[in-house]
Amino acid sequence: MEETTPTLRTNPRFWGTVRITLYILGALLLFLFALDLMISSLQYLGQDTVQTIIAATSNPFAGLFIGLLITAMIQSSSTTTALTVAMVASGSLTIRSAVPIIMGANVGTTITSIIVSFAFINRKKEFKRAVAGGSYHCFFNLLTVIVLFPLEYWYGFLSSVSSSLSIYFFNGPAVQINKSAQHLWSSGFNPAVELLTDIIPSGIVLVVLSFVLLFASILLFRKLISDLLKAKSPEAFSRFFFMNRFKSFLWGVLTTAAIRSSTITTSVVVPIVAKKITTLRQAAPFIMGANIGTTITAFIAAMMKSNTSAISIAIAHFLFNFIGVLLFFPVPVLQELPLRMARGLGEITMKHRFAGFVFILVTFFLLPFILIYFNKD
Repeated sequence: MEETTPTLRTNPRFWGTVRITLYILGALLLFLFALDLMISSLQYLGQDTVQTIIAATSNPFAGLFIGLLITAMIQSSSTTTALTVAMVASGSLTIRSAVPIIMGANVGTTITSIIVSFAFINRKKEFKRAVAGGSYHCFFNLLTVIVLFPLEYWYGFLSSVSSSLSIYFFNGPAVQINKSAQHLWSSGFNPAVELLTDIIPSGIVLVVLSFVLLFASILLFRKLISDLLKAKSPEAFSRFFFMNRFKSFLWGVLTTAAIRSSTITTSVVVPIVAKKITTLRQAAPFIMGANIGTTITAFIAAMMKSNTSAISIAIAHFLFNFIGVLLFFPVPVLQELPLRMARGLGEITMKHRFAGFVFILVTFFLLPFILIYFNKD
C-alpha cells in the first residue's frame, strides 16, 4: 500500500495553526473594539463622574497605589494600562494623574509570578529558588518606582518628557498619513460602538461592559499563547532564551511584545529557575526585557485615537521601564540590588513558609489600602 503525503486540506497541523492564528486575531480585534467602546463610553459619563475620577487620582500617592491594587486584583497590567490610556484619551484623566497609576500597575502585575512560585512550597530548596525567581520582577519594579516616583512627584519628570516627545514625534506633518490610516482602522468599529451606545444609554454600564470585554480579550490572548509555550520543554526554552544575557534581554522584549503580557513570560521563568535549569542571574535580563515588551499594549491602545495625551501615557510607560533597565542592567553595583533582595526573600520563605504570604498581603493589598486611605484628602 502506498503512503500518501497529506495535502494542506488534510494536514491537521496546518489547520491547527490556522485555527490558533484566527483565534489570536479574533482576540486582538476584541481588544481593539473593547478599547474603542471604553473611550466612547467614558465620554458619555456625566461631568460629576469625571470630576470624581480626577479627584480620586489627583494625589500621586493615591494614583500609584490605586494602579498597584487594581492590577494585583485582576493580575493584568495590560488591562490597567489600556484602561488608563482610554481614560486619558477621553479626557477623564490628566497625564500627570495617569503616570503614577502606570507605575503602580507595573508593580501590581508582578503578583502573578510570586503566586506561581507557591507551587513549589512543599520542596524547600526549589521553593527558595522559585520565590527568588518570582519576586525578582517585583523588586526590580519597586526599585524603579523608588527612583522615578519622587522625580515625577516633585518635578513631573515622566509626564513632561513624554508629553514633549509625543508632540515632537507624533504631532507633525510626517505623521498625518499614519493618523489617517489609524482613523480608517478604528472607524471600522464605529457602527457597532454607536449601536451599543444607542441601546445602552448609561455611561457607567458601557464602561463596565467595555472593561469586561477588554479583560476577556487579554485573558483569551494570554491563554492561547500560554498553551503554545507549554508545548515546549523547559530545557529547550532555557537553552534558547538564557544562554547570553543580551540575547536573553532581546528575547524578553520580543516574546512579551508578541504575547502582550509580561505576566506569562515572567511566570514561565519561575519553574525554570526553581529546577535549576537556569540561574536567576541568567534569567534577570529576560525579565527586564519583558518589562519593555509589555509596553506595546499601551501603544496599541494609544494609536486607536489621534490623541497626543494618550500617546504621551504610552511613552511614559515605555520610559518608566526603559529607565529601569538603564539603571539595573548595565551598572554592576545596581544589578546586584534586585538580585539580593529576591534571594533574601527566598531564604526567608525557605525558613518560614508563611513569609511569602505575608509579603504578598502587605505589598499588594494591605499597604496600598492603608496609603490610599491616609492620602484620600
